[in-house]
Amino acid sequence: MPTSQQISRINDVLYFIHQDISNELLAKDLASIAAYSEQHFHRLFKAVVGEPVHHYIRRTRMEFAANQLMFDVKSSVLDVAAKSGFASVSSFSRAFKAIFKVSPGEWRSSERQHQDKPFLADKEIAECYQRLDKMIIPKCVLVERPKQHVAYVRHQGYDRSIANAWQVLKAWANLEGRDFSQQFGLHHSNPAWVELEKCRYVACLAIDSPILRRGVVNSMTIPAGLHAVFKLQGKYGELLPQLSNILEHWLPTSGYKMLSTPAYVHYRQNQFLAENEQFELDFCLPISLFR
Repeated sequence: MPTSQQISRINDVLYFIHQDISNELLAKDLASIAAYSEQHFHRLFKAVVGEPVHHYIRRTRMEFAANQLMFDVKSSVLDVAAKSGFASVSSFSRAFKAIFKVSPGEWRSSERQHQDKPFLADKEIAECYQRLDKMIIPKCVLVERPKQHVAYVRHQGYDRSIANAWQVLKAWANLEGRDFSQQFGLHHSNPAWVELEKCRYVACLAIDSPILRRGVVNSMTIPAGLHAVFKLQGKYGELLPQLSNILEHWLPTSGYKMLSTPAYVHYRQNQFLAENEQFELDFCLPISLFR
């Protein structure tokens, strides 16, 4: 069983990976970030994350590439390959097809956004997806959001078990005497083509002073930048379909492209903590103009 210090060091590596997945991300360099030998790093990463580091990086890159191919229609496959950390289209195509069973070009030209969502095991979320075409996209506001220092707990799987991560963070905040009011959720995965049990979520709490003892709770910075901000509300099961609606219908015609930094939500009411499972939040999508 990994110790809290080991979890903290692997979290540092995960933070580095997700800052820019186009980086080379060599195992020896990641091991150096964690301050372990390369051999020991490989063992610990798998113990903490549940899969080898090269599998995790490849899957993260492919999920990012799938989003870019679908929603950034002005970028060529070569551009997407480069942004996903691949030196050639051929190696990118082989890796993409191994994950999604079709080539990048076939993926882009398909009508996947109008198909059923095959990975949704959660009945309530699946039922909400059936009403996707009837959902109204709220107006967005373009906001230059500042960087935000946060304490965080990582969680794999998108279902009610996310509440466990929030309870850990709440217990930590109470012990540390921290304000628990400014809550954020980072969404690393698109459930339209990632199984819910593999979706990666990060429960985050705004902090105004450093964490002195890191472990399961760690710290990072949510990047600053231009964001399209949408005010959303509803109950458990309704959020992911609303996010998909924005990505699949608003983004491709908006004149903006999605950046590689994670989208996140800023909670006014957190469905994983509220007894009635209702949410009110701002969905913050990092964007830039097409060039």
